Amino acid sequence: MSETREIFEGADPFEITRRWLAESEAVEPNDANAIALSTVDADGLPNVRMVLLKDIEDDGFVFYTNYGSAKAQEIENAGKAAFVMHWKSLRRQIRVRGTVTRVEGDQADAYFHSRSLKSRLGAWASRQSQPLSSRAALVGEVAKVTAKLGPNPKRPPFWGGYKITPSEMEFWADGAFRLHDRFRWTKRPNAEETKEIWEIHRLNP
Repeated sequence: MSETREIFEGADPFEITRRWLAESEAVEPNDANAIALSTVDADGLPNVRMVLLKDIEDDGFVFYTNYGSAKAQEIENAGKAAFVMHWKSLRRQIRVRGTVTRVEGDQADAYFHSRSLKSRLGAWASRQSQPLSSRAALVGEVAKVTAKLGPNPKRPPFWGGYKITPSEMEFWADGAFRLHDRFRWTKRPNAEETKEIWEIHRLNP
């Protein structure tokens, strides 16, 4: 990649993302791993909300949620999603689009048990995205599951992870006079190998 700023250097988009995230954690006041996750409903109407990215694997990005939530139902229906990570303090962002698969079993169990006890009990108590009569009703449900499940609840069967495997990523950084730097990475089949390759293009700002 020629004529690029040092921050864009690298042959692996996941490694670049890890590097940018690590830099942002030193300057962002809250939730440097927050992403704006976009899905579409059965009518094709978009939805977007903030969630926390919990893992950057060698081939995808993992977050966790209630499988009964609106976002989970839309993901299950479409099998695709997109997100953007934006760091105002660094003046950078990363956009990702791709297919989505579930993350369950030992990996999901391990993450669930890494959460605080209150968060684990809350996951059991909340019927995410469903109507709620009052906050008091939710607090009461938390009290019920606390009494029932005790201090070490297992991961609920309706709660787990999703991994977005990107087909396209875009790295953006602020430039002087609004001449921003943008690089789009697109996954392409490799005729000589079974493994796909990344095709990189600089884009106009």
